[in-house]
Amino acid sequence: MSEAIVIRSVEALEARQRSGELVAIIRDAVDGGSSVNFLADVTDEVLGDFWAVVADAQEAGRTRLFVAEDVDDHAGGRFVATALIMFSQKQNSPHRADVGKMLVHSGYRRRGLARRLLDAIEGAARDHGRTLLMLDTETGSAGEALYRANDWVAFGVVPGHAYTPDGAPKPTTFFYKVIDPQT
Repeated sequence: MSEAIVIRSVEALEARQRSGELVAIIRDAVDGGSSVNFLADVTDEVLGDFWAVVADAQEAGRTRLFVAEDVDDHAGGRFVATALIMFSQKQNSPHRADVGKMLVHSGYRRRGLARRLLDAIEGAARDHGRTLLMLDTETGSAGEALYRANDWVAFGVVPGHAYTPDGAPKPTTFFYKVIDPQT
């Protein structure tokens, strides 16, 4: 397995062309039991539809997709992790964005990719004049530990907020991070 992994933004056209790789990342998360909005019986078609909606949002300037790409994996590389920044479109929150689909394929975890994706997301927030980021994750998950270790502030837990892939309701922890526009 290669160690030549780059973090980069992906435009909508490339996301559409490589949707199979994006689907594989969510499929890996769901199959591993992660609560990422989908249940175990989700089809690849539904996952592909999700990424098509993301690409539409990219084209409209509402979302940016970042990936970690193993550039030596095979010709053209292979996407192995994702993160989204979704810019609030509300008139009263032009300073805010949400973070989502922070996913690292199980074969690539514990290499610092999630931290690097968070750095890219925070940079994109600054570039777009966003000073407040928000996200949620399953309470007790590796994601929760990641966000706590990277200065995100937990502000609440909602019991039974989301189902795991097997249909069990689990609590969700909500986080925010204030972004210094000068950093």
